Amino acid sequence: MLDPKLLRNETEQVAEQLARRGFDLDVALLAKLEEERKQAQLEAQELQTERNSRSKNIGKAKAAGEDISPLLKEIEDLGDRHKAAESRLNEVLAQLEQIAMGIPNIPQADVPAGQDESENQEVLRWGEPRQFDFEPKDHVDLGATLGMDFDTAAKISAARFVTLSGPLAKLQRALTQFMLDLHSEKHGYTETYVPYLVNADSLRGTGQLPKFEEDLFKVNDGEFYLIPTAEVPVTNIVRDSISEDASLPLKFVAHTPCFRSEAGSYGRDVRGLIRQHQFEKV
Repeated sequence: MLDPKLLRNETEQVAEQLARRGFDLDVALLAKLEEERKQAQLEAQELQTERNSRSKNIGKAKAAGEDISPLLKEIEDLGDRHKAAESRLNEVLAQLEQIAMGIPNIPQADVPAGQDESENQEVLRWGEPRQFDFEPKDHVDLGATLGMDFDTAAKISAARFVTLSGPLAKLQRALTQFMLDLHSEKHGYTETYVPYLVNADSLRGTGQLPKFEEDLFKVNDGEFYLIPTAEVPVTNIVRDSISEDASLPLKFVAHTPCFRSEAGSYGRDVRGLIRQHQFEKV
């Protein structure tokens, strides 16, 4: 999420940079909402100040034995107006936050602009693609002989799932164990077990919401979401907390399944293990 001050004070410059990556920032809407925010905030502050002042007068009038009924009515009216101003302010702030949450990062100045992948620039090449003296098989054709079965998974669930059995199931389990051991025993990571269901705040904290909501599986009317990637629960271990310098770096490793509806994904019709609804990650 961009710095709110940058978005507020340098809106035009931000819009120009975002346009380089094909994002159209609604500058007019932002300016309109920002003006509404200022007005609502000023009104709420003035009404609160007035209410505080009137409250002091009530105390003085009461001490002097005067009738405070009219003053109480004035305070009540000010309170209602203040609540209305606060409510409007919160509505505008919510709209501004919703817009800000959907804005991508600004590209670095040296990133070349381009409309699509045809304008990508190759900046580094390492090695050469391997050449075979035979016709390579697709991983689906190879996997079918080893226990990879898309048809059975479709029968159990739906398309875009797979079952693994025999050697492949064992290989997946072995790779999971190998990577956990490697990172926890040799690289200094703390092995962590995390929930597979998370709340919306966790997904906002790692940028999945609101941008990728259509690619998430919702549970219990949106109270929870199945995690789309292991980073969501792991990163949120430190959400809303401040880590002391002496404790850094914090290094966690976890094994989780990952779930994605892939509703808005590119390559939806590709064959095989690409764009699956469920897969494993360490």
